[in-house]
Amino acid sequence: MIAVKLFGMTKSLAHNQRELSVALASGGRVRDLIGMLDAQYPQIGELIHKKKILVSVNQAIAHEDTEINEGDEVALLPPFAGGAPMTHESGNGAARGDDAMFARVQREDFSVDEEIARVRSRSTRIGGIAIFLGTARDRSKGRDVSSITFEYYEGMAQKKLREIRERALKEFDVIEVLIVHRYGDIGIGENIVLIVVGAEHRAEAFRTCKWAIDELKQITPIWKLEHTPEGEVWVEEHP
Repeated sequence: MIAVKLFGMTKSLAHNQRELSVALASGGRVRDLIGMLDAQYPQIGELIHKKKILVSVNQAIAHEDTEINEGDEVALLPPFAGGAPMTHESGNGAARGDDAMFARVQREDFSVDEEIARVRSRSTRIGGIAIFLGTARDRSKGRDVSSITFEYYEGMAQKKLREIRERALKEFDVIEVLIVHRYGDIGIGENIVLIVVGAEHRAEAFRTCKWAIDELKQITPIWKLEHTPEGEVWVEEHP
């Protein structure tokens, strides 16, 4: 038996289960898993065929020929809160020392001032700091929203945030990048996500900050559940 983790709307499509037990022999392929899902959960199977849901094995996006063995971590990834599921992998995402504090997921709120100070402390060459702060609003796509719940794929989400930071430091002319995203229940007006970029000059800080939040929304396995008067709504491909 293979355990398959479910996130976001896939739980609703599987009768609110958090995990599926699938009778797949060790050494089977992802295509075999998809065939079983087609039979048992046709709505999920249809979305996999449309690439709306991706299969991951050991926290990496899998292909139909990917082998699944006993003990592997298998998950179904619906569209993330900010965009479509990723279609490629890059980097190993390994954290180094205190760098973990510069790319993290946490339940509790954060202090914007403290996080800016964390970036400033990295270098006296920093002459410009750009930030993006995302907060919970009370309306979305014409619906009133009373609160939001964020769910994330533990381990994989942190790895993706580290990859974004490492790519930003490598590909842009900046000195430091910090990314923090909250999970759990978040009230209207509360902080959700913060990106702080320190650079010698403002133009590159602004450019990197925009790139980082856009990339986060595309490749980080975090899902948003909005609580509305009409019921709960999993958000897909949000601006």
